Amino acid sequence: MRILVLGAYGFIGLDVARRLARAGHEVIGLGRLAQTGQRLLPAITWIGADLATLLTPSAWTPHLEGVEAVVNAAGALQDGGRDDVKATQQQAIMALIAACEAGASRCFVQISAPGAEVEADTAFMRTKGVADQRLRDSTLDWTILKPGLVIGANAYGGMALLRMLAAMPLAEVLVLGDRTLQTVALSDVADAVAMAIDGKLPQRATFDLVSPASHRLRDLVGRLRVWLGLPRPRFSIALPERAGFALAKIADLAGWFGWRSPLRTTALKVLAREISGDAQPWVTATGRRLLTLDETLAALPATRQERLFARAQLSFPLLVVTLAAFWLLSGIIGLWRYREAAALLPDWLSVPTTTSLVIAGSIVDLAIGLGLLLRRWLPAAALGSVAVSLSYLLAGTLLRPELWADPLGPLVKVLPAIALALAVLAFADER
Repeated sequence: MRILVLGAYGFIGLDVARRLARAGHEVIGLGRLAQTGQRLLPAITWIGADLATLLTPSAWTPHLEGVEAVVNAAGALQDGGRDDVKATQQQAIMALIAACEAGASRCFVQISAPGAEVEADTAFMRTKGVADQRLRDSTLDWTILKPGLVIGANAYGGMALLRMLAAMPLAEVLVLGDRTLQTVALSDVADAVAMAIDGKLPQRATFDLVSPASHRLRDLVGRLRVWLGLPRPRFSIALPERAGFALAKIADLAGWFGWRSPLRTTALKVLAREISGDAQPWVTATGRRLLTLDETLAALPATRQERLFARAQLSFPLLVVTLAAFWLLSGIIGLWRYREAAALLPDWLSVPTTTSLVIAGSIVDLAIGLGLLLRRWLPAAALGSVAVSLSYLLAGTLLRPELWADPLGPLVKVLPAIALALAVLAFADER
């Protein structure tokens, strides 16, 4: 069967696409950047398209040629510099459903979420709920799957946040630690999609994909800490909700710079209302239960790579902010005290030349600092940081070699800045 998978290199979509391809289906993956999908899963065909631009049935028609089934594994947690929740989760999907009704694509599997309702109080849940209802009202053969907290080998979104919290050194720092949630293995979600595609689930039905047991957030983080092989915390800090939402608003602001932090107000609101579903309809329809949390973790043995990732999640924001501050302050100080800076250059250069060099260098420093704060430009800015630092070292060595022996080490201190930029670059890949 020829199947179009939306969000096919996302956390859930990638496993779904692999599972369907392994079953012998012809899978077409749709993601924002086709080259990213090709890099992650070269065995399938890729389409590069932004869902937020596919808002009419006619916009979908070229992508549905020969397609017999559609799986929607795409989503956006919250509006930001790269995301429009309503366009992505509601308008585009409603247009796609209409296009499927007018064509030959009759099977539609929608991956939604527990709590997704037309009247939900977050844009994430509300737009999912509106799309779900449009699908229920359609003439298609549909299945709506609502997974709880998805746990898989890969880490993105909520799973990445939980690993980060579990890797917190010495202390356990949590907000809403007593809220409960139900989990599901990513492998179970992919299997459920495959069963829907193969006609092994009742048509026109909605299923919560959750393990029956509920877990407090505090207990879940503790289990992940043990799973990672990290020492138990020496003490716990329960942050008040107000403090948690204040931090989330900072993450919301970062979202407009392209950063997709899982710690945003939408995530906290969803957690505050708890993540729960009814596991029984799935068992009744299929005769099989979903993996428990312990079984899920046992099937995903943690290695050194998982520990390094969890710790990197903690340090990465600090590394980026520190490096950006270094370049921004360097540029600001250079412009503010350009005369003093120009005086440090050799006397055989003219005053206009030294002044121009200082001002130009300061502008470059500011550009690198701003580029580091914009998620889209982070890799280029990190590379620029290394290149400009090396050029400064070369220029300093040729023009003022005695600065290598300066007690304050103006040239020596450029070396750790280069190392910091390389570390940022190493962590820059989102997928």
